[in-house]
Amino acid sequence: MATVVSTLFISLDGVAEVDPTWHFPYFDDAMGNAVVQDYAGTDVLVLGRVTYDSFAGAWPARETAGEADATFAAELGDLRKIVATRGTQDLGWRNAERSDDIVATVAALRADETVGKVLVAGSLSVVRQLLAAGCLDELRLLVHPVAAGRGEHLFDAEAPMQPLTLLRSAVFPTGVVQLVYTPGELPSPVGGEDTTDHVEGMDEPPKGGSTPSD
Repeated sequence: MATVVSTLFISLDGVAEVDPTWHFPYFDDAMGNAVVQDYAGTDVLVLGRVTYDSFAGAWPARETAGEADATFAAELGDLRKIVATRGTQDLGWRNAERSDDIVATVAALRADETVGKVLVAGSLSVVRQLLAAGCLDELRLLVHPVAAGRGEHLFDAEAPMQPLTLLRSAVFPTGVVQLVYTPGELPSPVGGEDTTDHVEGMDEPPKGGSTPSD
């Protein structure tokens, strides 16, 4: 059974529509290594149409240019890529294929014993659909210490609540925080008496001898 992983750059206020003005100032070696690890071992790359067009408009040219990121660009080109689209036009990049039902396609990949890892890069609409369908195993966020203000948020305000469980975290020198989640469940409700047991000083009156009723 394949592991389906999402990797996203996101601002502190939840904007995951990347703007170079707030993303690239924080991109250092630590973040670069994290991205490399996200892509490591990927068998299938899943992309929404907008993200695919961005990738296809940049990486083939970088591969041809033969500069520092040409090796990574070639690896992307060699990957099997599935694009969520209902269009019929030529996708124009090798090893790219289309899907008009991306949830069903990913569910089939997830059940395929010959596939080890499926990576969803960016592609907010696809991530939301997979989360809602229970087809996403890991949500990997690189949280930038900036309030972007404008842009599309990862979570739709009208969507149902989605509890998550933190698997691991790391803090990079620029202040970027890497958070890796898996879908989870809400903790058991804590009663008021149990809460005060965990908050230091809750059973003590405020300094000066007064009480909350004074």
